[in-house]
Amino acid sequence: MDAKKGQLPIPPQRRTPTPQQGSRGTGVITLKGSADTVVEFFGFAISSILYQRGVYPADHFEPVSKYGLSILVTKDDNLKQFVGEVLHRLREYMISCQVKKLVLVIASQATGQTLERWAFDVQVHEDLEDTTAVPVTQADKVREQKQIQAIIRQISASVTWLPLLDVPCDFDLLLYTDRDANVPEAWGETDPKYIKGGSQEVKLRSFSTRIHQVDGAVAYKYSDVGTSDHFMASCALTS
Repeated sequence: MDAKKGQLPIPPQRRTPTPQQGSRGTGVITLKGSADTVVEFFGFAISSILYQRGVYPADHFEPVSKYGLSILVTKDDNLKQFVGEVLHRLREYMISCQVKKLVLVIASQATGQTLERWAFDVQVHEDLEDTTAVPVTQADKVREQKQIQAIIRQISASVTWLPLLDVPCDFDLLLYTDRDANVPEAWGETDPKYIKGGSQEVKLRSFSTRIHQVDGAVAYKYSDVGTSDHFMASCALTS
């Protein structure tokens, strides 16, 4: 039916692109969602480091597909429980913005001497601390996965540039928290377990969830170089 005289035809509705239809906003990420992403990464990174550095026998690990890679993760129940408890507490600290750093320390069983120190700084982007949700695009997600892939690949390649660990080793996990953080009674304040004598440090790639920024580095014992690192107090669990 023709439009009446003087009445404009109704223009066709403009469709708002959905996350699947447009290249812009594909959704949002919250502080909790960002914490989950970072904690999940640490779970895979810790397993990969323990495997690559020979802290546990190879038959304690099995391959899984994650981040477009095949990653070796622990199948040891005691180790999974220990790491899981630490990561659960880490998630709580991240949600309350009370954690600054996670450190994996590899030390000689015989002497207790620190041989390697894998440190990951965890920061909340300052302008996003009070934001409930941040928009993310598909491009953001692709970039994040590529950044995580680069870190995992660096860990996997570490056997080619780190000194051989030719003695039986243990590991500790250290969490650097705010002074007012609720720390379990079983945990205690500990020394930072720096490498005594000389060490060298290699920077790892970083990744961002749009809310959290994770920057990593590994320091290893090296007799010709001295260190003068200084960090805040930390809390630790020992395997």
